[in-house]
Amino acid sequence: MHRIFVGYDSREDIAYRVLKYSLEQHASEPLDIRPLVLRELDFPRPLDPLQSTEFTYTRFLVPHLCGFEGTALFMDCDMLAVGDIAEIFHLDLQDYALRVYKHDHRPTAAIKMDGKPQTQYPRKNWSSFMLMNCGRLTAWSKEAVLTQPARWLHRFEPIPDEQIGDIPKGWNVLDHYDAGTKLIHYTEGGPWFDRYKAHPYGDVWMRAYQHYCSEAALQSA
Repeated sequence: MHRIFVGYDSREDIAYRVLKYSLEQHASEPLDIRPLVLRELDFPRPLDPLQSTEFTYTRFLVPHLCGFEGTALFMDCDMLAVGDIAEIFHLDLQDYALRVYKHDHRPTAAIKMDGKPQTQYPRKNWSSFMLMNCGRLTAWSKEAVLTQPARWLHRFEPIPDEQIGDIPKGWNVLDHYDAGTKLIHYTEGGPWFDRYKAHPYGDVWMRAYQHYCSEAALQSA
């Protein structure tokens, strides 16, 4: 069973639920999907005024939560699967500590999500979708995640460049959808926020949301 940890933010509960639904609907193999709920984690790191989500730092706890064993995937909650996530787990990790899509993302907007400031930094969005070889990520100990600065974590500073592999095109596509897209990432905010209901590909998410609501209603009937 493939382990997937999803960054959870209490302001985006519905985004997490629809993402989970979309992953399960398209998956050809069993998934173990776990939200990283901050209040359920023993993680007393002080709030960083620059962090835009509750999972800015907790994403790096995944190897620790897995006992530094096996493979796990982390993904932000503001995503939607339109392809089979099992494909990601068949990528070769033998020579890598992790695999990511290596974006050159330089957003121009100053604000994202529900009014949070947009922060610029090298390797932006690399850490939003990470296939992890947990045994090679012991540098991300719980103590390190509690104390190290954001740049050390999000820029993968303790990880040699040659141990950071690629993820195929189509996964973690930023604010775009076409025939080659397998995972949409609504980086500035998705249609679950009022101010982003007019997102160019918000209708893709809304269709998944409607299917999710229909199935939830049937299950509760």
